[in-house]
Amino acid sequence: MYELIKQDGLAKRGRLHTVHGVVETPVFMNVGTAAAIKGAVSTDDLRGIKTQIELSNTYHLHVRPGDEVVRKLGGLHRFMAWDKPILTDSGGFQVFSLAGLRRIKEEGVYFNSHIDGRKIFMGPEESMQIQSNLASTIAMAFDECPSSVADREYMERSVARTARWLNRCKKEMDRLNSLPDTINRHQMLFGINQGGVYEDIRIRHAQEITELNLDGYAVGGLAVGESHEEMYRILEAVVPYLPTAKPTYLMGVGTPANILEAVDKGVDFFDCVYPSRNGRHGHVYTNQGKLNLFNAKYELDERPVEEGCQCPACRTYSRAYIRHLLKAKEMLGMRLCVLHNLYFYNTMMEEIREAIEEGRYREYKAKKLSGMA
Repeated sequence: MYELIKQDGLAKRGRLHTVHGVVETPVFMNVGTAAAIKGAVSTDDLRGIKTQIELSNTYHLHVRPGDEVVRKLGGLHRFMAWDKPILTDSGGFQVFSLAGLRRIKEEGVYFNSHIDGRKIFMGPEESMQIQSNLASTIAMAFDECPSSVADREYMERSVARTARWLNRCKKEMDRLNSLPDTINRHQMLFGINQGGVYEDIRIRHAQEITELNLDGYAVGGLAVGESHEEMYRILEAVVPYLPTAKPTYLMGVGTPANILEAVDKGVDFFDCVYPSRNGRHGHVYTNQGKLNLFNAKYELDERPVEEGCQCPACRTYSRAYIRHLLKAKEMLGMRLCVLHNLYFYNTMMEEIREAIEEGRYREYKAKKLSGMA
């Protein structure tokens, strides 16, 4: 159940109650594609850096170790020793990213594993079955994620198919949740709005999927090639047609600036690989902008990555030491940068929630953006 606590303009301060605990929103979901955050980050680490909810990837876990294996081991929570909420994406985006290896049909998608080339079929029912085996808290509907620059005719056909697939997902999830041997019989389902950069297609699709009264709604197919301005334009157009009284999730986004702007447009769930991916390359986020710790100017810099930061890296280590680790290709350097970045994101979300509660979100956003410019 989603509880809308406060609105400041369109910015929402909410609370999602799940079988695995409460998620305070707006929230950033820390991305653990293969049931782990890249960068040697443990679930104990996640608790220490204020992670509320972790995101894992349906396609990758289906390929390795196999969702049946995870099921036999008690589901994803037990498998990775994480007792808080987990969202699993549907595999739809991987189908998009594996464009050279797949064929889309009405029944689903035929494609080849990126690991060993074996043939895989995934449709709405298969995606729901895999996610039920994983026993995540929130399952995403299986959709087609067309290129944001696809022509109108293709986009119309694609979105109509995604709408039909969503109905199949809902029917299959209702069936799976009714079975006595299902691990998580309270699994939630989020639908996904598609339509590229065509406002009218997006709005029509949003109106259609809202009628299904799902647990939450995502805006997909953005941050895949279009400009930030186009993304914001689409959010302004479509979010008002998604139910305010349900979570609104912008998939795969993004930078701190993207998140700050999207919150202002009514979005309250986010995920992105940026903080961990950038951290693994020595790029760290601060309130004064992003730093590249490989730069020579940090060779003798005894300050923490950010003064006052309480993350595991900043409490103990200097920029100079972390730079040395990175240059020496020591895994600890990468790990510390990832921990710092995730802590930065999770802390920013705390600040966002507080600002909305106090009715000063616009002021907070302006100050945060000007500091990071």
